[in-house]
Amino acid sequence: MDVRSSIQNLRSFLEQRIIGQHELIEKILIALLADGHLLVEGAPGLAKTRAIKELAQGVEGDFHRIQFTPDLLPADLTGTDIFRPQTGTFEFQQGPIFHNLILADEINRAPAKVQSALLEAMAERQITVGGHSYPLAPLFMVMATQNPIEQEGTYPLPEAQLDRFLMHVLVDYPDAAAESEILRLTRQEAHQKTTESKPASELTQEALFKARDEILDLHMVEEVEQYIVQLVMATRDPKPYDKQLARWIDYGASPRATISLDRCARAHAWLQGKDFVTPENVQQVAYDVLRHRILLTYEAEAEGISPDEVIKKLLEIVPVV
Repeated sequence: MDVRSSIQNLRSFLEQRIIGQHELIEKILIALLADGHLLVEGAPGLAKTRAIKELAQGVEGDFHRIQFTPDLLPADLTGTDIFRPQTGTFEFQQGPIFHNLILADEINRAPAKVQSALLEAMAERQITVGGHSYPLAPLFMVMATQNPIEQEGTYPLPEAQLDRFLMHVLVDYPDAAAESEILRLTRQEAHQKTTESKPASELTQEALFKARDEILDLHMVEEVEQYIVQLVMATRDPKPYDKQLARWIDYGASPRATISLDRCARAHAWLQGKDFVTPENVQQVAYDVLRHRILLTYEAEAEGISPDEVIKKLLEIVPVV
C-alpha cells in the first residue's frame, strides 16, 4: 500500500468515527502532515477531544490526554528529577509531554507557567529540567482545545504563544442529518459497551515521515510562492491595498505565518491527490493559518469586525500573481 492510500484509509476511518466534522478531520490531517500543532476552539460536545483520540487509534505512536486545570504545575507536564536514596542521585522521571500525540484539553484553564512549558516543548521539541535538556520524539503533535463560552477562571493565551500553533480551527455544530447519524453511532457504541475501534491498518511513523517528505517536494511555482508572501505582507502594511483594511489591522502576521501557509497549502494539495500547489490551496488554508496571527484595532473590534472578515477582505484584494 502506498503512502497516499494509507492516509486516505486513516481519513475514511476518522470520518466514520467523527460525524459531521469533515473540516476538523481535514485540518487535523493537514497539521499531522505539515508537522505542526493545532488549536481547536468550539462549544462543548463537538467531538474535539474525540477527534484526537480517534487519530491516535489510527497512527503508530502513543497518546496522552492532559486535562488543564488552574492548579496544574509545569512539572506535571514535563516531569521532574526524583531523588533516589539508594544511589544518592537524582533521576529524571518523564512527564506526559514525552508521548507522540498530546491532547491539551482546555488549555486556557491552566496558568501562564504551564502554558509556557507546553508551548516551549512545541517550539523547541525539547524540555529542560534541572539544567538538562531532553529531546522529544520525532513524531510529536499537540492538539489543544479551548471553550469560547466560559471565560471565568481562564487564562487566555497571549498572541506570541498563539503564533506557535500552525492553525487555529473553529468548530461549529453539525447539521440535522449528521446529528441523527451521531445518535445512531452512540447507540451502537452503547450496545457494544466500548467506544474504541481501530482502522484496518495503522499508519506507521515511517509512512508518515515519507508523506511529509513528498509534501515538501511538491511543485510550487514562483508565482504561488509570491502570492503567499504578498498575503502576509498585506497584513503588515495594508495601506497600499485597501484603506479600510488599514483601519482594521493593528499588527500583521509573523514570518511563521508565511511558513505555515506554505506547509499547509502543500499538505492540502497533497491530500487532494495533486502533485503541484495552486492559489486555491493557499486560500483554503488561509483562514485557519491567519486568524490567530492578526491583531485587530479597537476600531475594528468596536465595529464588530472579526479576523475572518479581515482575511476574507485580504483574499479579495491581494491579486493572484
